Amino acid sequence: MIRERVNAGLATARSKGIKLGRRKVKPSVEEEIHELRQSGVGILKIGKTLGVGTSVVQRVPGR
Repeated sequence: MIRERVNAGLATARSKGIKLGRRKVKPSVEEEIHELRQSGVGILKIGKTLGVGTSVVQRVPGR
């Protein structure tokens, strides 16, 4: 029953045009992350430098 209610709520949100999921990373921030990772900077340092969380840095795919 809980699953049905959750799915109904998600369907209602989609029909209203609400975007679901995590927000996308801006291309400029993604490029900065790539450059800093290539130069050997750590994940924590990149996150603090750019003002994003470490999960954002980890989520950006490598090249």
